[in-house]
Amino acid sequence: MTMARDAGFDASGFFRRKKLMAFTVPAVILVYFVYIFFAFDIPGLADRARMDNARILVADSYSYKTHVTRDNRSGTVTVAVEGENKGTWPQGTSPDWVTFESENRTRVQLKHGQEVLIDANTMRYDVPGYGLISAQVSHREGVVLELPTDTVPDWISASTARVDITTDAGRVTLTRARTEVMRYQFGWELFWFTLDSPFSGKSFGELVGLAVSGDRVVEGKSNLAAIIHDIWNNRMWQHKDVLGAIFETILMAFLGTMGAGIVALPLAFAAARNFSPFMAVRAVVRRLFDFVRGVDALIWTIILARAFGPGPLTGALAILITDTGTFGKLFSEALENVDKREIEGVQSTGAKPLQRYRFGVIPQITPVLLSQLLYYLESNTRSATVIGAITGGGIGLLLTQAMITQKDWEEVSYYIILILIMVMAMDSVSGWLRRRLIASDDSGR
Repeated sequence: MTMARDAGFDASGFFRRKKLMAFTVPAVILVYFVYIFFAFDIPGLADRARMDNARILVADSYSYKTHVTRDNRSGTVTVAVEGENKGTWPQGTSPDWVTFESENRTRVQLKHGQEVLIDANTMRYDVPGYGLISAQVSHREGVVLELPTDTVPDWISASTARVDITTDAGRVTLTRARTEVMRYQFGWELFWFTLDSPFSGKSFGELVGLAVSGDRVVEGKSNLAAIIHDIWNNRMWQHKDVLGAIFETILMAFLGTMGAGIVALPLAFAAARNFSPFMAVRAVVRRLFDFVRGVDALIWTIILARAFGPGPLTGALAILITDTGTFGKLFSEALENVDKREIEGVQSTGAKPLQRYRFGVIPQITPVLLSQLLYYLESNTRSATVIGAITGGGIGLLLTQAMITQKDWEEVSYYIILILIMVMAMDSVSGWLRRRLIASDDSGR
């Protein structure tokens, strides 16, 4: 009876502890989230959010702006895609929605019936449903704004130094230095050919016709060669440089990953208990692995960039150092779990120590080696993008430059899409190699 009562008492205490844990753990998690809610000032996010900037960035990702800009000092008017010199329309030409009425008057037709008239230092913006907005540049008073209403709507930002007007049809910016009208249009303009190319503005059918035609558009080149040349050397989208940066990123990841595997394998033997009889050696090698993998690859990148200068090789070395520690730990654990009977079987044939390792150990750990190497190669392809932004190499550098300017956000979208394609391609190739190599190794054994 006493034993039964003791057993019952223990059971009831056990269930009380379980109930206590069932209530305590959710309560702790709830308190943690409440703390995060106030510590990170989540309620203040709504006040700090700039949805107007977010809308502009989203629009820039899938569309482009054509800038009609008047220099208020010289009076010259230019029309340029994204405001870049590489996308400037030749003098005297313009899209059909821009009309040069006189030397000082330029009329810009926007969407939804909106119209902007640039008349010397005066800008008039007719917005249907709201009225006529007028702004004039005065050397004494700055920018003088006149509105059809007494209140300034939230889509107009005005001061004596600058006026910004943003509608669903376009944007207008007016300062003492310049008057600029920006019209959004869907797509990535000049993606294939810049305005100075003889193939600019031609349809796909026209390009196919020119490619098979014997009449040469560019002297000394076939039309097909000229088309490929103009696409490859596009000065706005820089396809040649972008594809070169993609290759540089993949090469950075490949050199770093494979180099780490080559360095880590012999060190793993020194860290494995069943292959290294000296405890001091094992301890030193294992602490070395802990150290190099404990410092993040980005930190190694900064250190190496200060030591050797920026470049893709610096990024590859950062990956190599970090992954050496990771591979060393994984490989040493795989070595400690090898089957001794296979090694003894090879030894019974009179094999020397190196031969025992080659035929008795390596075949057992090869699936682990290949699987980890290919997985980290895929992972390091993504890491190399971030590392390249620091070391000045690869697609990461181009992506960072485009994001810093915040002018050509469609280029950011282009680079992100290419990075996703690169990662998916590496994932497919890695998976295919993993299946083929590991399956062939297993069948060989």
